[in-house]
Amino acid sequence: METITIKDIARALNLSTSTVSRALRNSYEINTETKKLVMEYAERMNYRPNPIALSLRDCKSKSIGVVIPEIANNFFSQLINGIESIAYNLGYHVVIFQSHESYEREVANTNYLVSRKVDGLLISLSSLTTNLHHFEELMEKGLPIVFFDRVPNTIETHKVVADNFAGSYEATEHLIKTGRRRIAHLTSPVYLSITTERLAGYKKALEDYSIPFDESYVKYCHHGGKLASENEVAVQELLDMAEPPDAIFPASDRLTTGCLAVLLKNNIKIPDEIAIVGFTNIGVAELLNPPLTAVVQPAMEMGQQAVELLISLIEHPQKTSSFETRSFKTSLVIRESSAGKIHA
Repeated sequence: METITIKDIARALNLSTSTVSRALRNSYEINTETKKLVMEYAERMNYRPNPIALSLRDCKSKSIGVVIPEIANNFFSQLINGIESIAYNLGYHVVIFQSHESYEREVANTNYLVSRKVDGLLISLSSLTTNLHHFEELMEKGLPIVFFDRVPNTIETHKVVADNFAGSYEATEHLIKTGRRRIAHLTSPVYLSITTERLAGYKKALEDYSIPFDESYVKYCHHGGKLASENEVAVQELLDMAEPPDAIFPASDRLTTGCLAVLLKNNIKIPDEIAIVGFTNIGVAELLNPPLTAVVQPAMEMGQQAVELLISLIEHPQKTSSFETRSFKTSLVIRESSAGKIHA
């Protein structure tokens, strides 16, 4: 098939080549209807920009660096699909690195991406990141960075998050309404944004239903669920309590699967003895035994929004007068793992 060019698109739509070019770059100078017309035609005709020509013209690499804790996590893999779906159509390549919940690897990955001249970075912090100097230094030098999911409070830039407070509140409230009163919360390090927000939602639900908050029912896993041994110790400590929980609310994919593994090992009947609600995008949640009740994040959409904000920073830095945090509503999908207690 013959390669289609910007000139071909312009001729077919009776537009100037400069208008088509700006529309394909998602320029603010082009109205929404024209952008839609050009993008749909380009997609239909399988138009793909020439990255070498673009980089020579703009002195840009037309590549974006992404650093996430791990790809083997349903939430992050769905989020990457969202990032790539937008970046590809706008002529950007996506380079993905995993920090594996390591601060040192996060720094090394970031430095490597910068050395390869990426135009900007999309970052979700590792569970062990408390020092943000490597990002602050890059932003001072003018490198566009957008944070998503696990975001820093002290850095001014665009951020994309889920409404962690509301999602956690809804999950905890659901467990309370099914008759649970000793609800444990399995979570990540306390300094991560997702941890503090989800913990706050959990506490607020307990408070609203007059259930005293008990710190001993909260377990922090400092590697964010990556270490199976750490998960096992945390869950086993809950099971060994004088009054073990009648429900557990794990705050991530890894923590949820780790928790389920320990309960299975201890022959705990779910939900009769302990109910489970996971803050997770596990793709096989409904196939588990019993099917898992889950707080689900719109990961694909979050990825799309994050990369759109980043490309806007890359292409129109002078137009950014203020930064925004985009928050997305979660959804609670109720299944058998949190069914009402038989003897409630």
